Amino acid sequence: MESLIKADIFFFIASIATIVLTVLVSILLFYFIKAGKNLYALSEALKEGFKGSEEFVMELKERLEDNIVFRLFFPPSRKRRRTALKNDSIKDSH
Repeated sequence: MESLIKADIFFFIASIATIVLTVLVSILLFYFIKAGKNLYALSEALKEGFKGSEEFVMELKERLEDNIVFRLFFPPSRKRRRTALKNDSIKDSH
């Protein structure tokens, strides 16, 4: 009879511990979901900011390339023919 009482006490304590653990995990999961939503909103805002800054940088690049002083110091580069010469030498060797 005494072992039956001990078993009842054990299962009662185990049930209470399971309920408490479930509540704690639920609260933790709630905060993780909330933090995930905040991170998603933050990443979306950053994406929009990067798109805006990308447009600004491209516009600035175009304005600099059209600037006479910039062209004086940095003339437009010529396309290299190295790859064409390399391909011709490979064809000649075969």
